[in-house]
Amino acid sequence: MMIAWPKLLIGGLLLAALVWLIHEIREDGARSYANAIERQNNDAQSRARERRLDYDSCLDAGRLWDFASGQCSGPAGRGRN
Repeated sequence: MMIAWPKLLIGGLLLAALVWLIHEIREDGARSYANAIERQNNDAQSRARERRLDYDSCLDAGRLWDFASGQCSGPAGRGRN
């Protein structure tokens, strides 16, 4: 009985191509997922930096920061006399 070498070779090449294709698809998906997370992290960092600057400038102006609303409110109280 003869072994059909050409068929085995073609089958092996097709299997290798299929494995390579699956690997590339998974790698691309992982890369896009990591990019999405990095984008979200950068956005959160930018928003936090903006809020910190808002808070600092509110205090520098002598006003009060309202943590519940996340905004600068009226002038600072004079305290007790």
